[in-house]
Amino acid sequence: MKIPHRRQFLHRAAGAAALPAISRIALAQVYPTRPVRIISGFAAGGSNDILARLIGQWLSERLGQPFVVENRPGAGGNIGTEAVVNAAPDGYTLLLLSRTNASNVTLYENLKFNFIRDIAPVASLMSVPNVLDVNPLFQSRRCPSLLHMPRQIPVSLTWDQVALVPRSTSPANFSR
Repeated sequence: MKIPHRRQFLHRAAGAAALPAISRIALAQVYPTRPVRIISGFAAGGSNDILARLIGQWLSERLGQPFVVENRPGAGGNIGTEAVVNAAPDGYTLLLLSRTNASNVTLYENLKFNFIRDIAPVASLMSVPNVLDVNPLFQSRRCPSLLHMPRQIPVSLTWDQVALVPRSTSPANFSR
């Protein structure tokens, strides 16, 4: 073996041996290093609160830091959502949301946040089956036709007859 090749080999071997030591220096900070807040936009004792407390306890046991549940009820969960949107984006303020948060975009015109832009999903915690129920005399039998009915005859439908509102329809169209 010639000397230039031996030197290249030794340089590469030394670099490979030093790589684990250098990579330990570049490790990211362990999360979490301080307590984490889980904000629920609904009152204490409800299903969101119970889920937040169960998940908070589970995370506390596994990550070694307290996960504190804070209830901020009001405005259909918008008060809690706004608190999270306005919090520092450091991962220490989490929002436990429900489908209500997604539908609030269609129900409230002057929200101080953009739900899609300002909230980033982290994990799905629970899946809940839902049933759409109508009176047997009601003429619509499928979801798509139910969604198109207010556009066809908006004056004849009231809130007690239809609970599902398309995004482009305002609640004013459903009054008699």
